[in-house]
Order: sequence, then C-alpha cells, then structure tokens
Amino acid sequence: MNLRLFHRIAALLRRDRLDHDLAEEMSAHLALAIEENLRHGMSPHQARRQALIDFGGSQQALENHREARSLPFLDAAFHDARFALRLLKKSPSFTIVAILTLALGIGATTAIFSVVYGVLLRPLPFQNPQQIVRLWEQDSFGNRMNLTDPNFADLRAQNHSLSGLAEFNSDTTTVTGRGEPSRVPYAFVSRDFFSVLGVQPVLGRAFLPEEQRLNAPTAALVSYAYWQQTLGSTRDLSSVHLKIGNQPASVVGVLPPGFHFPDSSDIWIPREREVFVPSRHAHNWNGIARLRDDSSLAAARSELSGIAQRLKQQYGEDTATVAVALEPLREAMTSDVRPALFILLGASAFLLLIACANVTNLLLAQSSGRERELAVRSALGAPRSRLIRQFLTESFLLSLFGGVLGILLAYAGLRLLVALAPANLPRLEDISLNSTVLLFSLVAISLVSTALAVFTGLRSLANVSKNGLQEGSRGDTGTIKKQRMGRLLAAVQLATALVLLVGASLMGRSLLRVLSVNSGFRTDAVATMEFGFPDLPTSERIAFLDNLLAQIRQIPGVDAVGGTNVLPLSGSGFSDTGYVSMNPEQLSPAMQDLFRRSTGDLRADPKLLPDIVAFFNNIFHDKSQIHGADYVVASPDYFRTLGIPLIRGRFFDDRDTFDSPNVALISQSVADDKWPNQDPIGRTVENGGVDGDLRLLTVIGVVADVRDHNLESRPFPTFYVDYRQRPRAISHFTVVMHTTGNPESVFSAARSILHNLNPDLPPRFRAFSEVYSASLAARRFSLTLVGVFSLAALLLALAGIYGVISYSVSQRTREIGVRMALGATTREVLLMVLKQGALTGVIGIAAGLACSFAITRLLRSQLFEISPTDPLTLAGVSFLLLVISLTACAIPGRRATQIDPVVALRCE
Repeated sequence: MNLRLFHRIAALLRRDRLDHDLAEEMSAHLALAIEENLRHGMSPHQARRQALIDFGGSQQALENHREARSLPFLDAAFHDARFALRLLKKSPSFTIVAILTLALGIGATTAIFSVVYGVLLRPLPFQNPQQIVRLWEQDSFGNRMNLTDPNFADLRAQNHSLSGLAEFNSDTTTVTGRGEPSRVPYAFVSRDFFSVLGVQPVLGRAFLPEEQRLNAPTAALVSYAYWQQTLGSTRDLSSVHLKIGNQPASVVGVLPPGFHFPDSSDIWIPREREVFVPSRHAHNWNGIARLRDDSSLAAARSELSGIAQRLKQQYGEDTATVAVALEPLREAMTSDVRPALFILLGASAFLLLIACANVTNLLLAQSSGRERELAVRSALGAPRSRLIRQFLTESFLLSLFGGVLGILLAYAGLRLLVALAPANLPRLEDISLNSTVLLFSLVAISLVSTALAVFTGLRSLANVSKNGLQEGSRGDTGTIKKQRMGRLLAAVQLATALVLLVGASLMGRSLLRVLSVNSGFRTDAVATMEFGFPDLPTSERIAFLDNLLAQIRQIPGVDAVGGTNVLPLSGSGFSDTGYVSMNPEQLSPAMQDLFRRSTGDLRADPKLLPDIVAFFNNIFHDKSQIHGADYVVASPDYFRTLGIPLIRGRFFDDRDTFDSPNVALISQSVADDKWPNQDPIGRTVENGGVDGDLRLLTVIGVVADVRDHNLESRPFPTFYVDYRQRPRAISHFTVVMHTTGNPESVFSAARSILHNLNPDLPPRFRAFSEVYSASLAARRFSLTLVGVFSLAALLLALAGIYGVISYSVSQRTREIGVRMALGATTREVLLMVLKQGALTGVIGIAAGLACSFAITRLLRSQLFEISPTDPLTLAGVSFLLLVISLTACAIPGRRATQIDPVVALRCE
C-alpha cells in the first residue's frame, strides 16, 4: 500500500513528462486506427472521424488516466496553486501590498510572541521545573518577607511536602586572581540549593559538608561561561585560586552551561559560612524549594502555613510570621514584567487584525473583477466547495509569502527588541526564534489564510447567480453589499487603531508625568564611580574613603564630591530596617556595655548574638513603636553634591568621628511619620543593628525626601549615617562628583586615583543621567513598542479607508457622471464622498471608544497618575483619527470631482 502511494506521488511530480508520453501513445493508437479504416476503403476524412468515434473522448481518457495514476486531491491542489500563482503574478501591485501588509502583522506578532514565550512561557532549564517554587514568610497583613534563619530551619525540619528547601542571596563583588580584577555577580547558597534545582557540576565536585560551616575555608563553584572566559577552560581546578572580596577561595566545580541562577550569578559560595542569626525578626534570606512528586502547590502552601501558625503560637511576639507564601519559580521571576509583555502581545495581535482586515478589503476588491470567471466555472458545474478551495489556496499562498517575509522581519526585529529591552528583563538569554515560536507563526499563517479564504470566498460566491454571466457581460463588478462590507472592515481597522493609539497616548502621558516628578536630587553634570568596597579593618576603611574623596576633590572640573553605599535609582543596595525611639537613660549599664562591644563584625564574636537577640525581641515587641526605613551610609558632602536640601538641623561634619556619639540625618518622611508636629532634633533611635553596630543614633538634621527607589513610588523614609561612624555597612560604594562640564571628562582621573589607592578595585563609571534614564527603561521599552504598533496600525487603517473610498468612487463613476450632468457641483460631489468617509470614520471611532473603555483598564498597572479612561486622551485621539480619515477621503473625493460626465456616460 505504501509502495503504491509512493508511485502515485512520484507520478504527480512527473506529471508533464507522463502527459507527454500518454499523448504520444494516444496519437500512435489513433494513427493505427485511421490506417486500418483507410484499408477498408474509407476516405481520409471518414477514416479519421470513425477512428475518433471508436477511440472515445481523448480529454476524458487523459483525465481518467491521470486520476488512476496519481492522487486526485493533490493533483487538484497543484492545479489550484498554479492557477493562484498566475493570478498573483497578473496583479503585482495587489500581491506586493497584500504580502507586505501580512508580513508586517505576522512579523510583529511573531517577534513579540518570541519575547513572551522566552520570558514567561518557556520552561526553566531545570529538572522538572514545575516542581520548583519560591517561598516567603507572610505576616498578618499579608506582606511577604524573606526567611529568617530559625524559621527556615523549622520549616525544613517539620514539612512533608517538600523534597528540599534552601536559602540563597545574591550580590556583586570584586574577584581577583585571574587576569584583571573584575566585578562578578555571586550568590550565597545553602546545602540543598543545587539539589532543589536539580543541577550538578559538569566538572569537579559539589560542596563538601566541611566546607558548609561557619568560617570554613572558602570553596566556590563557577559558571561554565566564567570557567571558559576567565579560567581558560582549565580542567585542573586544584590550581585555580581566586580572591572573592577579601576572602581567598578555591574553585572546586563548574556548573552546566547556561546556569546562572540567581541574578546572572557566575560564582556560588556556601551560605553556611555566614552567621546563623537566631532572631525570628531578621528576614535576611530568599527561599527556594522543590515539591515532592506526590505533593501539590496548594497542599504544600497549606502545610507550611500550618507550621508557621504553630511557630507563632509557640514564640508569640518573637516572630511576625503567620503563614508561608509559595509561587512557582517561573512566575516569581517574571511577575513584574508579565503585565507589560501581555499588553505588548495584545498590541501586536491588534496590528495583525488590522493587517488582515486590510488584505480582506483588497481581496474583496479584486474578487469583484472575477465575478465573470466564477460565474462561468459555476455554470460549468464547479461546486461551491471547489471554488472556496481555490480561494483557500490563493489566501494560503498570500499568507505563506507574507509569513515567510514576516519571520525574516521578526528575526531582524527580535535583535532590535533584545537591544532595546531593559537590562533587568528576566530570562533575556532565553529569547530566540525557536521551534515553538516558528510553530506559532505557522498556526498564525494557517488561521489568517483560512479566515481570509472563507470570508472572501463566501462574500464573492454570494454574488454568483444564474444571471452572473449576464452581469459579467455588462461589466457591473461593484455591488452595494461589497461596498458596505468594505466600509465595515475599514471601520474595524479604525476602531482597532484607536484602541492602540489610546493605549500609546496613555502610556506616553504617563511617561511625561513620571519625567515631571521632582526626584529630590539633581542628575545633570554628575559623574558616578561605583566599586566594591575592600574588606578592611574599620580604621583602614575610613582612611581609605577619606583619602579617596580628598584626592578626587582636587580633580579639575570637580566642584563637589560625595559618596554613598546606595546610589538613588540604581535599583539595589538598600538596607530596610525597623527602628524604635529610645531614651538612653533607660538602658542598663549591661546593655550600654553590650552596645559598646558590638560595634564590629558579629562573626568575630558570635557569643554576643543571644544577648542581642533577646534585647531586640524585647524592644520590638510593641509593634506600634516600630517604623520602617531605608538605611543609607553617606559622606558629609553627599547631600550638597546631589543638591539635596537641609530642612532643619545640620549636616555631618568633622565632629562626627568613629569614637564620637553616633548621629543620623533623617528624611522629611521619617519626621512626619514618627514625630509629626514635633522637633525631631536630638531624638535617639535604635535601628536594630542592621550593620552589626548597636550604638544608638541621635538625630542631628532633617533633609528633603528623595525618590531613591524609583520615580513612581512615594519617597521612602530614610536614615542617613556618616561613613566615618558606621563603615561596617559598606559593601559597595559610589562616589558622586558634580562637575562644571561633561561628567565623562573626569572618569580617567578618578580611575587613576582609585587604581593608585587599590589596584584590585575595578570601578564602574556612569553619568548620573544614565542611571536616571535606565530607571525608566522598562516604561520606555513598552511605550516604544506600543507606539510603533500604533503608528503602523494608523497607517494601515488610513490605507484601508483610502482604498475603500477610492474603490467606491471608481464603482460610482456612472452615478457621479449622471449627477454632474444633472447640475451637481464639484462641492456637492466632494461632500458626498466625504460624507461616506465620515460615516465610516464615526462608526469606527465609536466602536473604538467602546472597546477602549473596556480594554485600557488592563493598562492600569502601566499608568502613572492618569486614568485608563482619561477623557482628554480619548477625545484627542478620536478627533485626530477623524481628521486624518477625512483627509484620506479627500484624495479620492477630489478625483471624483474631476470626472467628465460625457466621458463617464459614454464609457458606461
């Protein structure tokens, strides 16, 4: 059976050759029959006639032979395809416009889907990734918090739903030992981290138990890329020794290619080297877990929350956790970008809809010229299904050509999308035109071609009637129904374009609102130099920064220099802390001595931890007295450099040394939150030892609020401390330099100064305006794409309405000629055409407004200080579309006024 099918397919491919052979054979048989008749005394004419009668219909024999030797369906499909290609070749303008229109729609949709699939839908490259979850502790208000060490230990020991539970954190540090010093992202991970992810080293080994303990010699795993690029792909890992921060480390293993979790890490270190903090209020660690094979997400969430409730009953106010939140890892990684990406996918789908409507209008217009052909084929017995199949073939070829070109455009556009995407877009490396994306494109092409064929075919065949040949002979190719359908499609295009334009306008106005926000600091003419701070003794840390800032202050063109461990809008580095107001006189001598002894690294004397935890558990029991704030280390001139004004009190100055009473500046929001209508100067607070230093802080001044997290959120309460008093909190430091000229002009001198002080500190230089711009990258990315789609949709919609009106004018030539012959003025003819276009525009705009009220509500998360149904935006876009659509109608309208009545009636 399979062999027979193979022979039939082969015969189909060799059809022309076989037809030629069959024709020669039939001619030979006919010649023999004629010769035989001649021998029987017939005249040549009678001999040929009788031979043809005896032989039967030659064309029927040919068709019967073709059907017997091949597959009729495929044979008909090839015939339809050849006929469709001839039609497309016959109308090159139509073909090029239709293919380009479909390519634009399919290409945009494919490119955006590749981003959506790579970021949101593509399975994570881990073993059974659907079982991996992120988890957080949750308080009574539903706020998610990182894990505390004791709660983590209890959850891991008491659960039966998880096969593994691990802690991790990530950061960036300076790494030396191979080549030039570099800033490398790294992670602290607990012992079950890699088993939870199902990842094992491809070279070397995993961490040993003796390497996963406090103050153990540092062992490190590295990424495959880091092993290749920095370690030279050496297989002798025992010879590789790095210095990570200030800690010597031995590389013991290389992880699989492509593994960089979390946060693009290249180095992984055992978390157990860090101090186990026994406080259940110290939420320091991210959590990750793997569900057991027989457990579900809901069951695990229920069990872990039950454990949290038992811990709450057992420890009371010593823990704030009452539940545990779990979320699939993929969703947790992409939750911030999911709404924006789905909005972009919807925008590209709208663009594809407009492209399809435009091509449908083109096909309807072209089919009007084929009514005679369709009527002839129908009269000769062709069934409707056969004619629809022809339309399906033509539409499929158009969609296929448009789809192939669209995929090429998507490939080029995808590279541009990745280049424009914000740097913090998760899973950026997973975006590609892979087999799933190509399958999506194929499905889109199939759906588009089917929709075009069915709609156009049914509309065209509806006009094929018994008098179709007579209609065709008169040349009356235009019908009122077709013109109405064309106007309806044009209205759909306008409605869809209006929705996109409203969305783009709302997002654009939101961006303008964000840009108009007073950030509280200046960004112009400010250079920044960021570096990882060396792990030095306290006195050496202070001396290093003193010397660095003093030398940079001498650079020509620098008029102010400051520094901080947290650069505003940089997106990282904040230390969230709770603080309470305290009266120092109420502290016992023992507590004062405890504070005095705990000014350094707690790892140096972990015996202090139990006393410290007991003290803080006591003072933080009264939740009404606890207030949250950011904790920022700064230099005295930091505020003047960034133009942050002093509202009350004083800035840091030379009186504030390491041995003097510790002081703090607070932001205005702290004063308003803790001491409304009171003077906060002289108040004493305890910040919970976030930097291991328990000395009380005395408020000496109030500075203006700054929007340091992002421009869209309200200023967060902030405590500022002097680096000369609290140097332990510094792991990264950024020098800010206000310059009299181009900020980049001071980069070289600042780099030389830092290199001379410590050649192992690689700096990162940026103009502060770049940092400001990068904080808006996600919003600008979405706006750019939606704006481009909106512009393309507008152009397609205008082309559609222009085509509809032009076609209508061409079909009404006789009518317009009669009107003008009867005395109609050019103004009246122009108004008639514009009225038709205006009616189409009003219908489309009204439908678009109705859709906008429903759809733009989905944009709420992307808007800033503007309503999704902002009346000014809706009215402005509607008016713009109406004006532009009338302008598009004016061109064919003017052409209608130039029709010569005599010529129009003579042609008719």
